[in-house]
Amino acid sequence: MPKSITRTYSRYTYNAAALLGALIREARNERKLTAQELADRAGISRGLLQRIEKGNLKCEIGAVFEVATIVGIKLFDANERTLMKYLRQTKDKLTLLPKSVRKKTKEMRDDF
Repeated sequence: MPKSITRTYSRYTYNAAALLGALIREARNERKLTAQELADRAGISRGLLQRIEKGNLKCEIGAVFEVATIVGIKLFDANERTLMKYLRQTKDKLTLLPKSVRKKTKEMRDDF
């Protein structure tokens, strides 16, 4: 069994996760959705949704973002077009980087 890793997080990180979780719970309640209904819509378990709403930092970020999107929480102060523009710019920057940092090994000739 692998050894569990203990991570430390800043107080700001804990508070941000707790705030996002509370916003998700509040938005879910405003929409009169049960935890099971929201979990089903997001394709996750009810337990994971409960951990998200409690601000657990070990939840998968994709699941957290999906739940927030479903209940209508705006994660970024930008529209879809702006986000796509930033994504394209990031991809353009990545194309300038080499695909691999390993040097190609020379083919060994062992046909003596």
